[in-house]
Amino acid sequence: MLSVRGLATDYTSAGSATVRAVADVSFDVPEGRFFTLLGPSGCGKTTTLRSIAGLERPHTGEITVDSTVVFSAARGVFVPANRRGFGMVFQSYAIWPHMTVFGNAAFPLIAGRTPLSRGDVRDRVLRVLATVALDDVANRPATQLSGGQQQRLALARALVHQPKVLLLDEPLSNLDAKLRERMRFELKRLQRELRVTTVYVTHDQSEALALSHEIGVMKDGQLMQVGSPRTIYARPANPFVADFVGTTNFFQGVVSVLDPGGERVRVDSELGVVEAVASEPLAAGDRVVLTARPEDVELSEARISRPANTWTAIVDQKVFLGESIDFRVKVGERVLLARAHPRLATRIGEPIHVAIDAGNVLALKADAG
Repeated sequence: MLSVRGLATDYTSAGSATVRAVADVSFDVPEGRFFTLLGPSGCGKTTTLRSIAGLERPHTGEITVDSTVVFSAARGVFVPANRRGFGMVFQSYAIWPHMTVFGNAAFPLIAGRTPLSRGDVRDRVLRVLATVALDDVANRPATQLSGGQQQRLALARALVHQPKVLLLDEPLSNLDAKLRERMRFELKRLQRELRVTTVYVTHDQSEALALSHEIGVMKDGQLMQVGSPRTIYARPANPFVADFVGTTNFFQGVVSVLDPGGERVRVDSELGVVEAVASEPLAAGDRVVLTARPEDVELSEARISRPANTWTAIVDQKVFLGESIDFRVKVGERVLLARAHPRLATRIGEPIHVAIDAGNVLALKADAG
């Protein structure tokens, strides 16, 4: 298991204030699991990954792998990157242009600290090239590979020495959209087949949701929430996570009534009285942000019979996407985003009925995140 505890990294430069790139970051990645650090540019995710790799030396914290300490600020331990036994793939694949596909994949074994026989090197390289579906081009110059093949070669090179941990820094960002989508499936297949413990860095929430067993959402050097993709999407801990992961509706309100038998609350909001699920214990009078995903906003030309959370709106805009239509509807002056089946043909300017199940409206403390 990979364990990161209390990691903090500061950067200073002449004439500038100290910048805290990472602040008290802690998480665990069980053996064989895929963990993603997700967040906007400059949030500290790459600094965290480089600290795990041994390419950065944090100011505080501790990093262990299978109970072996590779970094501890308190104990003065810093194992160099080339002795940690980790594999890493960067955003730029750093393929050696003067080598063949085989030569690139074999390089970590030939240049490694533990020499292998020529036969062992060949067997291991051909095995990993077969895993990434490059064994049929083993003798091809690396410069003749497509973008997707280069990405797979970089993965093969990182996997060939059987790393304890695989570290991936936005490895799909240089690929076009269709190839990136296809490579997500390939990467997920490889990780699950090989069961290598993986830490992945991305700003793309779709990648994080598609690939991960668990996601850590970062902002300003801090972990805002750690959880499964479903939890991160359906039960965000604060408005930042709700807004960054996917598309959502936000509206303000004040808690008026608490349900003594459960987690439901009633909120006086911009839309009127709304019933919602509380993300944490709330009290009457608390200011909250209500959030609901567009796919949970139900639209109908017929009146919707519900005890709560129903409104009449006007269609403001709509965009046809093939498998669905994205609607913007106005409840009074408030705009809601909704996603509906393409058979719903209500025109712009026409009335439409709106409903949101109370279980799909989340009440978050207004000052959280």
